[in-house]
Amino acid sequence: MRLTAPPAAGAPDRGGAAARRARLGEQFTSVRRRSRNQVATLSAEDQCVQSMPDASPTKWHLAHTTWFFETLVLLPHVPGHRPVNERYAFLFNSYYEVLGPRHPRPMRGLLTRPSLDEVHAYRDAVDQALLAFIANADDATLDRAEPLITLGLHHEQQHQELMLTDALHLLSLNPLQPACRSSGEPGMPQQGSSPGADPVRWLRFAGGTSEVGHPAGAGFSFDNETPRHTVLLHPFELADRPVSCGEYLAFVRDGGYRNPAWWLSDGWAAVQQHAWQAPLHWRDAASATPHHFTLYGTLPLDLAAPVAHLSLFEAAAYAAWAGARLPTEFEWETAAASSASLEARRVDVPLPQAADPGRDGIDALRGVGEVWEWTRSSYDPYPGFRPLLGAAAEYNGKFMVGQSVLRGGSCATPPGHARITYRNFFPPATRWQFAGLRLARDA
Repeated sequence: MRLTAPPAAGAPDRGGAAARRARLGEQFTSVRRRSRNQVATLSAEDQCVQSMPDASPTKWHLAHTTWFFETLVLLPHVPGHRPVNERYAFLFNSYYEVLGPRHPRPMRGLLTRPSLDEVHAYRDAVDQALLAFIANADDATLDRAEPLITLGLHHEQQHQELMLTDALHLLSLNPLQPACRSSGEPGMPQQGSSPGADPVRWLRFAGGTSEVGHPAGAGFSFDNETPRHTVLLHPFELADRPVSCGEYLAFVRDGGYRNPAWWLSDGWAAVQQHAWQAPLHWRDAASATPHHFTLYGTLPLDLAAPVAHLSLFEAAAYAAWAGARLPTEFEWETAAASSASLEARRVDVPLPQAADPGRDGIDALRGVGEVWEWTRSSYDPYPGFRPLLGAAAEYNGKFMVGQSVLRGGSCATPPGHARITYRNFFPPATRWQFAGLRLARDA
């Protein structure tokens, strides 16, 4: 996690000490408020249940992100601070071995206690203590703690997205098919109104050497985005937009899930084991009016919108069927760095990418940030990678095996959280995230 370097102890603070503290306090308050607000429509019962081992209850996410601030910031930096509840460390530690034993992940849904009200009280107590620390700590102590506070904010933003995808998975299993969001919310599109996406335009990239990874000193990044280094790329082409629901529906109706020719071996085994027939949350794919389950409830499938909730196996199978392939993460970053922007619009459902009548001759990636885009790169350390010291060393590095990289961000990613260099990662069979694909091919 490469963080913006704080001023050295005793060095002048160009922005002013008071302004710096105010800015950090405002960032903390904003992120923490967003977590509560985005799940306010969920009932207490909704927030306690765990739909599968890979997902966590909303209540656990709210408590875990609070435990992170209390354990990594308050306890080491505030003399005399006592945990709000000493037993919470066992309940809400996720995977930090150095910080002690923890409740088994697949059993988080059994934690009916503490109640949701008690979790909210825990958040309030830690928020007050941390804001008081930001306001009153001496400069040297705040210098040491600020990188961990910044890390904690980005960590909570990751969990904000997980809260939405976990809640979506949970509600999808309810026969009532309840909605988490109101269809009348500002920005919500009219689903199913488009006949399909505009034709793909292939953007050509010359290849050669390319610099990838987050530049040192250029603001926040996680440690897995560093160090910046040089890669060699062969000439390649990348689709200017993600694959649409309509295009993927053609693969489904062509028997894509019944033909092993398109699938990686482990992917075909997953199709057989789990009886996959379409992307997760799709309904009635074989009918004339397919639907999908969303945070807004069950909606007609918008054929022009990017397809989501795919595993790497499904993305790779579609690419093979389409006569293309998935990009490597370095191809993706090289193309996006020169031609993409990350959108701030968020309505928690992928939106169609409108055709631009004047885009002829404009080499630009569209739809970056609508769905996470699977790449064909395994999640490995960059040359020269070094994790941070202490408990934060366990944040990313120890997961660098058996996972695949996704790039770009999704409709559920909090605004301002994603970057072109951001490396998301999941096991290849993962389907419950807002994950789709963008096609690549050799030039």
